Amino acid sequence: MDLHFEELLGQITDFIKTEAKTETVVGEQFELGQFKCVPVIKVGMGFGTGGGEGIETKNKARKGQGAGGGAGVGIEPIGFLVTKEEEISFIEAGKIHGLAAAFEKVPDLIEKIVDKRTKDEMTT
Repeated sequence: MDLHFEELLGQITDFIKTEAKTETVVGEQFELGQFKCVPVIKVGMGFGTGGGEGIETKNKARKGQGAGGGAGVGIEPIGFLVTKEEEISFIEAGKIHGLAAAFEKVPDLIEKIVDKRTKDEMTT
């Protein structure tokens, strides 16, 4: 079994070059009135490989052998670079702030209160 890890790595790298781009995830830059907006993404990658060996028996038969490889790519839009004339700002995407963040935590808080009451009722 011949594994060509360099060839595989090249194919994965080519895929990342073509697919892990802002344009393919969230779109190209755009204008909104006097503002120019450029989407920004975060890319994370992981690679793994493994191999095995075999044995040669007395009658020269070979047994065993194995290898494998894998890769993963995570792509996440994180915000926009916004320009107006010479000013540049970064606006985060997907972050919850203020009162919205508090409401996001309400279901967990209710679950904890119910669990506590249930435990208290069981002990009394």
